[in-house]
Amino acid sequence: MSLTFLATVLVILSEAENTADVSRTEPPRAAPVVTVHEIGFKEVNATISAYAELRPHWDADIRSAVSGRILEVYDEALAGARVQKGARLFSIEKTQFQTTVASAELSLEDARLALLRAQNSMAVALRQFERDGTKPPTDLAIHLPQVRIAERTVASAKAQLQAAQRELENTEITAPFSGFVTKRSASLGQTVNAGETLVHLSDDRQFELMVELSQADWELLDHPIAGKTAEVFHRDGRLLGQARIRQGGGFLDKATRQVRVFLEVRNPSEAMLAGDFLKVVFHGRSISNTLAIPEAALSRAGYVWMVDRKNQLRRFRPDILFRTENAISVFAPQGSGPWNIVKTPLASFLPGQRVTPQRVRVEL
Repeated sequence: MSLTFLATVLVILSEAENTADVSRTEPPRAAPVVTVHEIGFKEVNATISAYAELRPHWDADIRSAVSGRILEVYDEALAGARVQKGARLFSIEKTQFQTTVASAELSLEDARLALLRAQNSMAVALRQFERDGTKPPTDLAIHLPQVRIAERTVASAKAQLQAAQRELENTEITAPFSGFVTKRSASLGQTVNAGETLVHLSDDRQFELMVELSQADWELLDHPIAGKTAEVFHRDGRLLGQARIRQGGGFLDKATRQVRVFLEVRNPSEAMLAGDFLKVVFHGRSISNTLAIPEAALSRAGYVWMVDRKNQLRRFRPDILFRTENAISVFAPQGSGPWNIVKTPLASFLPGQRVTPQRVRVEL
């Protein structure tokens, strides 16, 4: 049995010495190909955009200044009508106001007559004292107080006449500015009271915009901004014209904590309509040491991926200055550049991962 066991062991050892240790290994994987943009330092002019409602510069309820019955409603007072400044809208009955004007004119004539009498009495008294060679002892002796009262009575009568004439003029309601009648509230034959709304008129010659900017965007503007212009675009991207910056800054909105900028548009194009929501683009100050990166290069996590000189992936979280239609402008990361920015980063990217960069040209 011992010999048999020994023989078996020798056979096993002999077979083991004749067998080679072979292990299967997979070939190394090729580095994935990524598309990169070679981007270097750039000096850019900041571009800040925001949306704002286009509002008429003048927008008011036109009210009656006097009470009376409406005798005529002109076509310009109908809703939807486009009127010029000074166009007649309504005509109110004038009889009582004409009577008031006539009464005021009579009062003025009486006051003027009383003034002439007082002045004549004073002249007679002065000549009498001159003939006597004496000085009047008091102003009352030469009727001077009566003259002063008569002069003030004339002035009061003139003011009353002007007020009566103004009320008579107010029976003809006219447009204080050019624009569109958006609503009519009074009808023919209706009796209206002073202060009652007749029509609503919206300006069509001057518009205004109020834009709210973050404090970071406000710092990117080229100050002072008053008097400069901004471009106004339709929502579909069409350029509609320019707006003049009237004023901005000085305070923050209590609700949004943003800076307000006020703009005005004079002689707008036909494509500009009050109430529309438009895009306003400001051209700010010049900024150096920046990169213009395609919008698609920013990952969902907020990183920008690039390929270093060893063809390894690196990432950084950009300090975004502003955005344009197809790019974002950021401060350049540390280094001398240029930088190979990955065109479309993937969620599977890992820092230090080796890749094969494929460079393409980009125009921003």
